[in-house]
Amino acid sequence: MAALSAGHFATDFANGALPALLPFFVDRFGLSYTLAAAVMLASTAASSLVQPLFGAWSDRRGAIWLLPGGVALAGIGIGVAAAAPAYWLVLLLVVVSGLGVAAFHPEGSKFAAYASGSKRASGMSLFSVGGNVGYALGPTVTTPIVLALGLTGGLLLALPVLAIAGALLLVLPFLSGFAPQPGERAATSGQDRPGALILLLGVIAFRSVAWFGLITFVPLWEVSLGNSKAHGSHLLSLMLLTGGLGTLAAGPLADRFGRRPVLLATTGATAPLTFVYVAVGGIPGAIALALVGVCVISTFGVTMVMSQEYLPSRIGMASGLSIGLSIGLGGIAAVGLGALADSVDLQAAMYAAAAAPLVAVALAALLPATRPQRRLEPEPVL
Repeated sequence: MAALSAGHFATDFANGALPALLPFFVDRFGLSYTLAAAVMLASTAASSLVQPLFGAWSDRRGAIWLLPGGVALAGIGIGVAAAAPAYWLVLLLVVVSGLGVAAFHPEGSKFAAYASGSKRASGMSLFSVGGNVGYALGPTVTTPIVLALGLTGGLLLALPVLAIAGALLLVLPFLSGFAPQPGERAATSGQDRPGALILLLGVIAFRSVAWFGLITFVPLWEVSLGNSKAHGSHLLSLMLLTGGLGTLAAGPLADRFGRRPVLLATTGATAPLTFVYVAVGGIPGAIALALVGVCVISTFGVTMVMSQEYLPSRIGMASGLSIGLSIGLGGIAAVGLGALADSVDLQAAMYAAAAAPLVAVALAALLPATRPQRRLEPEPVL
């Protein structure tokens, strides 16, 4: 689980560097809010929308080599994108990095399920916390490097990611021991419930509208208020780091009290907390933003487990859908928020992002309960 969480850390570190780079891209290329959001859309489309395809490939054939390969591609893409001399080249390289992220996640989450035993939500939280911490450190590391060395210094972002890719390559023989052998299948309980899964994907998508709106526009919002780029990155890192810590609590709570109650409580708190951040600001706003991170990030692992329990026969596909397609739809909405910011103002876009979780709460209330799963172990096929 430590190896898998480290890989998750590396891919999301590369992904998390992008929001911190946006204000520098805006200055360098003279971008509008819509074009800035389009950079996030390019990353999201590559890293999220294609994940179900990698998940289907993982379920059908297995592709453990995607673990180090995806990590390496994510790091190289974002490092070279930072130093790219043209906007179109930034978009292309962000897509390359996103494809690496997409390649890693379904295979990584599938092996995390194999290694989690009976405490699926707790185990998935350990896998998720690596990604959460990586995404949080992305802005924290990126901004000082670029301020000191310029955008060319962003090439250094690839180094820690490539180091972890190399470590994963070395431990592949160990990780492969958790996979069912050819001619065997993972023992799961329960029937596939695609209707419940579709409903859950709707919850994740509307939750992601708010999430991507904040990730994209918090640094730009703080700059518009007269604060520095570093201040915006620090607030973004605060939101992401507190979310990572919340992940450690959400998994055990979901195992004890149920996935659905934890999801309802956290999603229900997201909209008012986002409103406080935008309307009040200052220290209360920073605290509210940190709590938004706890509410949203802490349930990434919970919704991933729920998707696997709604589709137990294809956990790679379920993982790709929950952390890929549905989140990607939220990223697409971020471009719409950028257009709203250009046509009205950035504050209107922030309020629109705050309202999106209200729809997610209504959908979450309709979700059926998930049943605890038995340990995933090889079982002979009769």
